[in-house]
Amino acid sequence: MKTEANARAASDEQPFLRSLIARLARIEDGAILRVAFYVLLAGTAGVLYIDYREREAAAPPPDISAVPQPILPPATTPDVAGHPRPPILSSPDILDKPLVIELGAGGTLSLTGTIDPGSAIRFADEIAARGEYVSTVLLDSPGGSVDDALAIGRLILEKGISTSVPDGRLCASSCPLIFASGSERIAGKGAAIGVHQIYAAALTSTPVDALSVAGVAMADAQAVTAEITRHLTEAGVEPALWLHALETPPDRLYYFSPEEMERLKLVTKWMESDA
Repeated sequence: MKTEANARAASDEQPFLRSLIARLARIEDGAILRVAFYVLLAGTAGVLYIDYREREAAAPPPDISAVPQPILPPATTPDVAGHPRPPILSSPDILDKPLVIELGAGGTLSLTGTIDPGSAIRFADEIAARGEYVSTVLLDSPGGSVDDALAIGRLILEKGISTSVPDGRLCASSCPLIFASGSERIAGKGAAIGVHQIYAAALTSTPVDALSVAGVAMADAQAVTAEITRHLTEAGVEPALWLHALETPPDRLYYFSPEEMERLKLVTKWMESDA
């Protein structure tokens, strides 16, 4: 049975509902969509925050950018072949330091040490300031950043500068990309020139970037390999040279023999031996 109080409540609700419906009807469709969008955005932000907190609580992933790489890796195993590593006269402590760029006598610009991120910018600045004096880039490096090595190589190729690796010097990992860029590529038959696989830390400069690269390592490796192949072709070096890099683990090196360097057109002229 409907009481007087129930009847009064029902009559009060009807004007309220009619008023609410009238107000909603006056709201533009665009405003409703904007409100819905912000509600969804707030919900998404909440989900991301919860996910972030859960990830923070979990154990942090290892820093893959800190991949230990020996300055003087051994030669490849017998089943993968490779020339024995020639004697290297340079100090590992010097090779381990960031790349030092120094202009010497006779137009020789020496690049000594590890190709750290930013090396290409410093090299370009040096060429812009004193490039007219530079005729040869002398290399003594265990390699490092592939992007920087390619950028240095492209500038050498563009400027028509010669490259050299004397006896007792090292040019490994990404360094041969620089050496291969010379208009004339001069080496001693006792020079240690070798390649190996690219690893994620060689492509970037920070741990965050390295983790990102690791997530798409296959795609990045393919893109970089294509870029290297194009660069070697433009420089007049046989792209097959990089096949040895692809099959050699990053903790070892495939050292080229003098005969291989001639066949792959990596060397255009041999230095006179001091002996």
